[in-house]
Amino acid sequence: MSERVVTLTTVATAEDAERIARSLVERRLAACVNVVPGVVSVYRWKGEVCRDEERLLVVKTRGEKLEALRQAIVELHPYELPEVLALPVEAGHGPYLAWLDECVTAPTPRPGPAPGRPRGRPRPRSRR
Repeated sequence: MSERVVTLTTVATAEDAERIARSLVERRLAACVNVVPGVVSVYRWKGEVCRDEERLLVVKTRGEKLEALRQAIVELHPYELPEVLALPVEAGHGPYLAWLDECVTAPTPRPGPAPGRPRGRPRPRSRR
């Protein structure tokens, strides 16, 4: 198992995506969950080919958290058979990886800046 992993799952609604993402971060099972709207999934289910619009959750965590993360996704997920796929992270930006590690291993939040983006994690740049 890789030291860090990216886990993928999909859900049908924005509300389910937000609920699951927030719960995983609050439980320290994920450092960050990206919710990507506009995903179209084509799949076989119970003998039929289906097509659905979904949201993709991209979950960043550590390998030792994977089983607890899998259990939480299954518990929180509305689907009968939720997708839970883990992909190894082979390399990344060192400070980001350190931030990821801290987010999922720290026992309690440290005093610091007001809620929002964590200190040290860059804000997105303007596209202008």
